[in-house]
Amino acid sequence: MTNQNVIISEPRSGFDSSVLSLTPAVPGPLPQPGRFIAVPAKKSFKNIESGAGDHAARITALLDSMRASSPTRRSSETENIKSWIAHHPSALNMFDEIIKASKGKQIVVFLDYDGTLSPIVDDPDKAFMTSEMREAVRDTAKYFPTAIVSGRCRAKVFNFVKLSELYYAGSHGMDIKAPARGRNYRKGNNQAVLCQPAREYLPMIDEVYKSLVEKTKSIPGAKVENNKFCLSVHFRRVDEKRWTELAEQVKLVTKKYPRLRLTQGRKVLEIRPSIKWDKGNALEFLLESLGYANSNDVLPIYIGDDRTDEDAFKILRNRGQGCGILVSKSPKETNASYSLQEPLEVMYFLNLLVEWKRSSLQQRFQRK
Repeated sequence: MTNQNVIISEPRSGFDSSVLSLTPAVPGPLPQPGRFIAVPAKKSFKNIESGAGDHAARITALLDSMRASSPTRRSSETENIKSWIAHHPSALNMFDEIIKASKGKQIVVFLDYDGTLSPIVDDPDKAFMTSEMREAVRDTAKYFPTAIVSGRCRAKVFNFVKLSELYYAGSHGMDIKAPARGRNYRKGNNQAVLCQPAREYLPMIDEVYKSLVEKTKSIPGAKVENNKFCLSVHFRRVDEKRWTELAEQVKLVTKKYPRLRLTQGRKVLEIRPSIKWDKGNALEFLLESLGYANSNDVLPIYIGDDRTDEDAFKILRNRGQGCGILVSKSPKETNASYSLQEPLEVMYFLNLLVEWKRSSLQQRFQRK
């Protein structure tokens, strides 16, 4: 894999070698860890940043995408939940199957933040994780290499999570740092930079941020968030009657910057560099930096709730290995193999992983 603006200190950087070797590598074919379902992306979300067509058509497409990110649950949708669960069973119910697939392999855990470790809230600055969730993530990192992969900037995610023993991949994976070393880890300033493929875009991102703040300040509830290598325009608190105005203002700004692209998340519009780099690339980069590029000796587990996490789920599907887990209470088109309904279930799943590993190590010790 070709990396941009990358510094790698050493393979498996940031994790104690004894932790990485807890699960011995056993050569052999990789068992299928789940049901890798290939589902095409929704057509209504295609090309919302495209320059093709007239301005009105582009605004209409953007509005359709915004509305689709917050659909009203229909009775027919409720009826389809059982069918969807059959194809994407609960990772809690299928835990034994996942563990069976990990035999002889190193589990590596990847976690989204918003909607996965913390609840989705109206104010993105108040998306706090519980102390119980933090403890679950801390325990997970004791036994498995663990990374947070978020659309937020790395510094904000670190301030929410406050755990130095993790990898942090902010800005949809465009700002990756290794676990901190030394006494000043809480400042988040002594981690070795692993990857910043969009560094040259920083001045442009700052310029667009200022323009968006100015253009949207008259729209109640709109919030522009600077995530360093990308921008987020939150409309969760905006009256739907003002969505057209918001979409027009965002398009007016972004059309001046052809090197940036506009994408859609959960009640958020995101502006990011037009480079081939996303959460899937971040997952591949982290596996490579850990020494598991093109390896059958690893079982990546990726848990996320957002459309941007689909890039990582697709990587696992294409690799033919790993476990993609979508966090959702309602049926969604996804490339994930399993599902969990909410952050509380994510915490239960992480605790199960930790309990299983502790028990395995204890049994191994007793046999010696």
